[in-house]
Amino acid sequence: QVQLVESGGGLVQPGGSLRLSCVGSGIDLNYYCMCWFRQVQGREREAVSCIRGFNGDRDYLDSVKGRLTISGDNAKNTLYLQMNRLKPEDTADYYCATGPLIRNAPLCPSDILSYKYWGQGTQVTVSA
Repeated sequence: QVQLVESGGGLVQPGGSLRLSCVGSGIDLNYYCMCWFRQVQGREREAVSCIRGFNGDRDYLDSVKGRLTISGDNAKNTLYLQMNRLKPEDTADYYCATGPLIRNAPLCPSDILSYKYWGQGTQVTVSA
């Protein structure tokens, strides 16, 4: 059974940092496109960053570029999102997800419907 388990969310002041983790089981994450999505209540879920396997190309939402970094650890089968210089507008529920096999995706998509397996979500609140 494929499972993605997230952790690392919490309450942080503006300008602070958090690191989100997404541990995969029943799936080798290094073979897949992976994204971190976020969702604010009442708004559409949006991709903030995607990666093609653990060492592949990375893409970022313009509003988070330079502040958030996506990465992974093959030995731990874990995806990370390092979040620095956080802003109140980063407040959301964050979800990791796996998309197409990298062999089938020269470029990783960022649309929600392309992603099949999802973590349970972890809440990030940025507030003074």
